Amino acid sequence: MVTARTRDQHLFDEGPKRILALDGGGVRGALSLGYLLRIETILRERCGGDPEFRLCDYFDLIGGTSTGSIIATGLALGFSVEKLAAIYRELGRQIFEEGFLRLGVIGAKFPKEPLVDALTEHFGDETLGSDKLRTGLMVVTKRLDTGSPWLLHNNPRGKFHSGDAEGPANRDMLLRNIVRASTAAPHYFEPELVRVSEGTFGAFVDGGISPYNNPAMQMLMLATCSGYRFNWSFGEQELLLVSVGTGFRGINTAVEEVMRMPAIRLAAESILSIMQDANWMTQAVLQWMARSPTAWTIDSEIEDLNADLLGGGPAMLSYLRYEVALDPQWLRQTLGLILDPPIE
Repeated sequence: MVTARTRDQHLFDEGPKRILALDGGGVRGALSLGYLLRIETILRERCGGDPEFRLCDYFDLIGGTSTGSIIATGLALGFSVEKLAAIYRELGRQIFEEGFLRLGVIGAKFPKEPLVDALTEHFGDETLGSDKLRTGLMVVTKRLDTGSPWLLHNNPRGKFHSGDAEGPANRDMLLRNIVRASTAAPHYFEPELVRVSEGTFGAFVDGGISPYNNPAMQMLMLATCSGYRFNWSFGEQELLLVSVGTGFRGINTAVEEVMRMPAIRLAAESILSIMQDANWMTQAVLQWMARSPTAWTIDSEIEDLNADLLGGGPAMLSYLRYEVALDPQWLRQTLGLILDPPIE
């Protein structure tokens, strides 16, 4: 039987700490849920098969970007992975059906109403300071009118949790609003207006429009940098970071095709490339800092960095990265999976 702990016990009790970081990636969040279901099943078995076990009982801080913020918030509220998978199936049917006039040129490509309705149904009027959040939570979004990434978290000791003279308390922000902000991918969804001070609103978009579509490094900083006031300790036995991706596709475009690209497509491809670069930089630095039995090959020169430790060691944390390459050859060689029809 699992003994549930409160948010503050997760954040401030002595002992090793565990972080779960969830990437953005739209409907591919279903891949993340596949990993999480397996993790939840293994941990539940370790707890004697307790049907009430949830990932929020194990992880002390759960966070995500974009689609990962939906999953992270649900997990922090005590949702099972199975329940979140059902929510995703319904969202996939309701949201990602293009309307006849929704081309994403003049207006947003997808309607926001089904997502807003789903967030309202499942998160209700709970706020970032809600006692129903059973563990630490972080949501990444991007305030586009100032160009600044925002890390919204529920640490009651945080500088902005209780507000100040210039703005409202972060603890009073509705979960449905900040998750909607984190998922507001430009071109696909409208930006989200969020009140940031008396009479002032910010225009927020998808947290993936920043270096933090993979939020693992930023969550590590949140947990350990003094300004965020978590003050968790480094150490291979003191800190576990589990990072879950949504699948990636390598870039392999013919030179001639790149040279013929219209300017708008070239700009879009460049942004996607920068996002991949940020992801791999995060991956490289974390593997450099940590012991990582799931290390990925970064490139053919430094390989997976298992022979290296930042500063010569010791390892600063334990790190696990779960991800899948959306490449037919990788899927066949690694998972024995042959797709029909193949990925194009």
